[in-house]
Amino acid sequence: MNELKMNGQEESPTLKRKVPSKSLLLAVWAAGIGGTFQCGYNTSIINAPTKAVQSFINQTWTERYNTEISTQVLTLLWSTIVSIFTLGGLVGASVGGTLAIRFGRKGTLLFNNTFALLAAFFMGLSYPSSTFELLIVGRFLTGVNAGIAICVQPMYIGEIAPRALRGAMAMGTSIFITGGILTGQVIGLNELLGKEEYWPILLSTVCIPAIMQLLTLPWFPESPRYLLIDRGDDVACKKALMWFHGPDKYHGEKEDIERERVSAGGIKPKKPWELFTDTSLRWQLLTLVVIHMSQQLNGINAIYFYADYVFTQAGIPAAKIPYATVGTGACECITALTCGLLIESLGRRALIIGGYFLMSVCCVCFTIALTFQESSPWVPYLSMMCVFAFILSFGLGPGGVTNILTTELFTQTNRPAAYMIGGSINWIAFFFIGMIFPFIVNGLKQYCFLVFLVVCCLVATYIFFVVPETKNKTFLEIQSEFQSRKKLIAANGTEGPLLSTPI
Repeated sequence: MNELKMNGQEESPTLKRKVPSKSLLLAVWAAGIGGTFQCGYNTSIINAPTKAVQSFINQTWTERYNTEISTQVLTLLWSTIVSIFTLGGLVGASVGGTLAIRFGRKGTLLFNNTFALLAAFFMGLSYPSSTFELLIVGRFLTGVNAGIAICVQPMYIGEIAPRALRGAMAMGTSIFITGGILTGQVIGLNELLGKEEYWPILLSTVCIPAIMQLLTLPWFPESPRYLLIDRGDDVACKKALMWFHGPDKYHGEKEDIERERVSAGGIKPKKPWELFTDTSLRWQLLTLVVIHMSQQLNGINAIYFYADYVFTQAGIPAAKIPYATVGTGACECITALTCGLLIESLGRRALIIGGYFLMSVCCVCFTIALTFQESSPWVPYLSMMCVFAFILSFGLGPGGVTNILTTELFTQTNRPAAYMIGGSINWIAFFFIGMIFPFIVNGLKQYCFLVFLVVCCLVATYIFFVVPETKNKTFLEIQSEFQSRKKLIAANGTEGPLLSTPI
């Protein structure tokens, strides 16, 4: 006789599964290579050709106007080329959820490759046509591509994954982002495409992941949840589930989807502004805002800003610093893989709270190390350790778990709008920190990390008291926990912590 598990339910074959099927792994790869991989790749690839592109802008300006470009205008144009990516990401995140509802998760990912192909065409054409404005257009389109991808890919992976492996498989989002960053850093080395004459080819390589996805993703089914709940296509849903999970293992997932469809009761997918007016989603929405805003405001961008300075102080020659930077990318990628292995055993809460706690410790240590940077020969090496420790802590917690929680805190009718809100907040915070961070550094110097220390501590405290553990729970069970909290508050008139599930 089978033992009764938690909540009085028998453990389904789905929950017993420890390793995803080959079909699921291939589907994650096909979604990721043209999805969030592009986001990471386009974030890092622009760093290598900085001097070459600035030289091209100067040369083009001189040919047009018979005078050299001023330093201020050159800086403005280069800053526009770099930062327009963020604006494109905001646009992409704002429309990603709507596209996912209309064309499906898989259909949107395939359509999204149009932006990457156009971007590669425009950026590759900029040099032979002597038109640096095409670089701005291309970077904007890569931003739109990244914004849509980071909105829709986690939805697709989270909806095709079995409940017992949802966290580990959803880590594919972070793994592909960090993998894209690392790949961009490696491709940008002088030994590959980092030489000055290769920059048009380097920026045009964004078409390669897009082509790879166009060749592979069409062979995989659409999200079963989308097919049944949004489209009402029971036959297609069953075929997709059998394809992903096998003919003898899909029944548990089908039952979960059926229960969610009954709960939805024919309600159409909500718009972002409708989530703000739905009081039953207040805590989920507040959590969404907190975790996405803090992902950009927790200091990870400051660490990368200080990395070159720290490596220089540690005695690394300037010509070798790009290789040390590749080390930081490899560190973050390895940590994302490690998080994927740990998340189903330790749970979401332990990883994200632990990650923010370790980042807080690193902020204190890094502030001390930077303050006494020149007091002893070994202090710069302590700073290097702090850089890698901070990156490891970020990848192990916030970098990996944030997107998973966005998937799990909302049901099917609310999820696209939630990703639009979360993605928009993420890109706005990214742009905001890029604009004000230089002023923070100039004003506070190394003490800027005390600001990030406060952010990390506050977010960890909020998650500890508000966010329940979501491991091995259906989307309806997670929603029920938040609703139980609301009833408890209404009954007692006080807001106690939501700790019905242990860490």
